[in-house]
Amino acid sequence: MNADEKSYDDINVTPMVDLYLVLLLIFIIMTTAGVQGIKVNLPKGSASTPPLNAPKTQAITVNNEGKAFLNTIPVTLQELEQKLEALKAANPELPVVVRGDSTTQYQSIMEVLNLVGRLGITQVGLATQPAK
Repeated sequence: MNADEKSYDDINVTPMVDLYLVLLLIFIIMTTAGVQGIKVNLPKGSASTPPLNAPKTQAITVNNEGKAFLNTIPVTLQELEQKLEALKAANPELPVVVRGDSTTQYQSIMEVLNLVGRLGITQVGLATQPAK
């Protein structure tokens, strides 16, 4: 039997599996990179502030226009209050981090902090950038 007459019964799937693994890796990297939240210019803080890395922490962001976001979802103060009440009912020790742009009006941050205080949320952090 010649090599030209030999039938090809096998299909080499190794390159296809390599392609799938590369695509899976790219998908995983892009998915985790996209959940960082709203981009704000954080004010400077001290270098000794420990990071808050609790997975159930809710991030309230106030951008430079004074608009509030719960994690990445834009909300009004009334919607924020309703959503935080529901989250606090599910987890009484709900930790919250308030992130404000360094050019944000102080009154916008105070309105959010007053709302958090009215709800009885005691674990509140203010996000800053480490001092250089």
